[in-house]
Amino acid sequence: MIAPRSAPVRGAGNPAAAIATIFEQRTGQLLGEQRLWRVDSALNPLLRDLKLATLDQLAVRLKSGAEPMLTQKVVDALLNQESSFFRDPATIDMVVDAIVAMHDAAPGRRLRIWSAGCATGQEPLSLAIRLDERGIDPAGYDIVATDVSVESIARARAGTYTHFEIQRGLSMGRMIAWFDGDDTTWTARPELVRRIQYRTHNLVYDTPPAGVFDVILCRNVMLYFSAEVRRRLLDTLADSLRPSGLLVMGAGETTLGQTDRFDPSQAWRGAYVRTDRPH
Repeated sequence: MIAPRSAPVRGAGNPAAAIATIFEQRTGQLLGEQRLWRVDSALNPLLRDLKLATLDQLAVRLKSGAEPMLTQKVVDALLNQESSFFRDPATIDMVVDAIVAMHDAAPGRRLRIWSAGCATGQEPLSLAIRLDERGIDPAGYDIVATDVSVESIARARAGTYTHFEIQRGLSMGRMIAWFDGDDTTWTARPELVRRIQYRTHNLVYDTPPAGVFDVILCRNVMLYFSAEVRRRLLDTLADSLRPSGLLVMGAGETTLGQTDRFDPSQAWRGAYVRTDRPH
């Protein structure tokens, strides 16, 4: 992992602001003044586990830098890992339509898909399920799924979800076809989980996965990045795409006004294609 850049400590004497600065250094995500309330609410369970009385005590331990595992736990707790199966189903269908078209155009080539910021794995699993329904052999593609959260990637690799999580976006038919479970826990079948390569990865500071990709999904990841971090990340994603590849972002995100490395796709609404303009 590339060492995070240092950032000026905000809010001297304010432990929530100090922790927000550490979070920004590790993830690139900004916790502005209006979102500092999340620090206290998200870290209360961790304070109880550590038997710490106040955020100040936690901030002092984090500032020392001597407990990297503690820092990772704080990062995991503060990340917004909202996800669900087949989230924005029209987008999932569009992505799968594009992958099928690429497969038909180059049947001998193994396609590569990157689900960046995959949280607990619902997005890549949804893609794998839908590709199977469209008759695409798993031997014809690779799905690489990454997230900065160690805890989320561990959960994604296990493929285990609560009854509440499994009901969000999955039809009963898909649940029965691809998961085993009971009233409380459902686990994706091994043959489905094996179709995805899960990795812990920091989009802002780490070198991207090797090779180039046909499709990159980076949805709702850049919402809280600064303009400079977004620009650098979009450059990285452009370099990681084939010239004909697609970048798919969240409904509230755009490359317009952020970079000249992408143009809106004419073929696939809501997606972006890498430009060939010099940069």
